[in-house]
Amino acid sequence: MKKLTIIKIGGKVIDNKPALKQFLHDFSTVDGLKILVHGGGKIASDFGERLGIEPQLVEGRRITDEATLELVTMVYGGLVNKKIVAQLQADGENAIGLTGADANVLSAKKRPIKTIDYGFAGDITTENVDSSRLIEFLEGGLTPVFCALTHDGKGGLLNTNADTIASILAAALTKEYKVSLVYCFEQKGVLSDFENRIVIDKIDHSSYQQLQRDGTITEGMIPKLDNAFDALKSGIEQVIVGHFSEVKELTLGKGIGTKIQL
Repeated sequence: MKKLTIIKIGGKVIDNKPALKQFLHDFSTVDGLKILVHGGGKIASDFGERLGIEPQLVEGRRITDEATLELVTMVYGGLVNKKIVAQLQADGENAIGLTGADANVLSAKKRPIKTIDYGFAGDITTENVDSSRLIEFLEGGLTPVFCALTHDGKGGLLNTNADTIASILAAALTKEYKVSLVYCFEQKGVLSDFENRIVIDKIDHSSYQQLQRDGTITEGMIPKLDNAFDALKSGIEQVIVGHFSEVKELTLGKGIGTKIQL
């Protein structure tokens, strides 16, 4: 079975041109088939402020009204995605930039209103992934680069958490490939002491619940780890959280990072 590495890049790296350029170069040197999933929330928030659109976040998830949907479509699907693809081409990586609407690779359902109305936010499962189309891309020598947008099949786009997209893609492709999932950002892993940058080596489901209760893990890290555990339950090889500068080492099981396990 072939190896497939799915890497999600987010956090402050997207905002830092030299750091992002170095990451993309390192990503291009990762062996085997691979998929890149990226966020872009800070850039979207900055552009939103210029346009008078205030970001609204609940536990790390963005509430997406109509104005925000237009904003993230321009930023995620346009500016950020195409800059990443262009840089990967310069690094010799034949990348193809995608939203979920492109080639119908990833559809979604608008999140139902419960205690919070998330607006035009999309929820996805493995059933929403066109695995056969992605396999065609991968086996045809292309590296898919996903932004955080899906579609509802009715002509509408939906803002979908990039961590979730990465984990769902991993789960959907695990029957065809030996899949590893790596979450990269500006920290060396999940931290037990943010001030002293102390990295937690391993987290299982029990310790994760305790880390939430005592306030060690909060906000944006919660959906990331929720998705990591969902992916592991589907049978993927491993989930690692680590620093963007060590992306190749992390894919090889080396470097400093947090291993997520059941």
